[in-house]
Amino acid sequence: MRRIVITGMGGICALGHNAPDIWQAMSEGRSGIGPIQRLDRNWLRNDVIAAQISDFEPRAYIDEARLALCDPLSQYALVAAGEAIRQSGLDFRHERASRTAVVIGVGAAGEETREALYHKLYVEHATRFHPLGIVRIMSNAPASQISMAHGITGPTFSVSSACASSNHAFAQAAMMIRAGMVDAAVAGGSEACVTVGVVRAWDAMRVLAPDTCRPFSINRRGLVLGEGSAMFVLETLESAQARGATILAELAGIGMSADAGDIAAPSETGAAAAMQAALQDAGMQPDAFDYINAHGTGTAANDSTETRAIHRVFGDHARQLAVSSTKPMHGHALGAAGALEMIAAIGALRHGIVPPTLNYLGPDPVCDLDYVPHEARAMPVRAALNNSFAFGGLNAVVAVRQAP
Repeated sequence: MRRIVITGMGGICALGHNAPDIWQAMSEGRSGIGPIQRLDRNWLRNDVIAAQISDFEPRAYIDEARLALCDPLSQYALVAAGEAIRQSGLDFRHERASRTAVVIGVGAAGEETREALYHKLYVEHATRFHPLGIVRIMSNAPASQISMAHGITGPTFSVSSACASSNHAFAQAAMMIRAGMVDAAVAGGSEACVTVGVVRAWDAMRVLAPDTCRPFSINRRGLVLGEGSAMFVLETLESAQARGATILAELAGIGMSADAGDIAAPSETGAAAAMQAALQDAGMQPDAFDYINAHGTGTAANDSTETRAIHRVFGDHARQLAVSSTKPMHGHALGAAGALEMIAAIGALRHGIVPPTLNYLGPDPVCDLDYVPHEARAMPVRAALNNSFAFGGLNAVVAVRQAP
């Protein structure tokens, strides 16, 4: 089976406008969560918070002609993909263009554009819409924009499985490379979900935290939405070695499952099945792993369920694992969550630093693992899991290990 390595990484979120800045903030335990900006507060509860991107000028990254076609969802994706491709050193001339895929995870597509159109319709009573609204709203827009911006002509599509979208995108890209359909892929996720309509919809579910995100902690009160994108260049080990590329990490295994149960409540069995499948796919034993970047949303049900699933898969080794959630820093970015958290997993492998779980108030009896509270921890990390578990009972887990 062809081995797959990661040679490029890019990102943008509330923690920074590039992957090094994001990792630096993660390793220092800095949070990007705060009062919601850019929205009319008259439409929101006073205590609603989010992890929003600030000081972002898209014209610094995207030309005017392309920008007119891009919702923030695609803008963030283009920024992250451009950074990842530059770091990888790949170009897409000649045959490589058709031998490269673009697979992008998307949760909620084109929400800012959609909301603006509905405002014109229902508030302004406009009789005509902008003719380019559809190409900004469509779920495949980020994948298509990346393909066009870089001349990539291989398989290009979006994956939408709510909060598991990014990890499903990694899995799809990895399977195509393994099968020999392509030799490389740009894969990751993007999300621009902090709009009045989306925030109000999540608020109606009563899962938004009124104070902050505190995964696995006693008195945790829910999740905090975030936005952003992270993208990665995946390619075969042979290709990377042949061209002398810097290898950031190896994508060792993928695991996917469906709960076939409740549309919203998480399942210990489903989460465990995805983790177990990732270990099996990687051909690795539980004690080969040192770190899990947990889904860790900060809701009562998710965190206790994920803890039980980790115990089920790792047995006695579970108590030797460092388990942390970086969502208290970059928020829950839905379709981009797994991609942003891949920056944390790769950073842990490369730098020997496990990012912390912020805002931890103390142990909950149903969450009894080592959650690396408050401060980052220096420790060797040979291999890590990146967990994503979505509404709809869709689970996707990616195993990464140190570069060969």
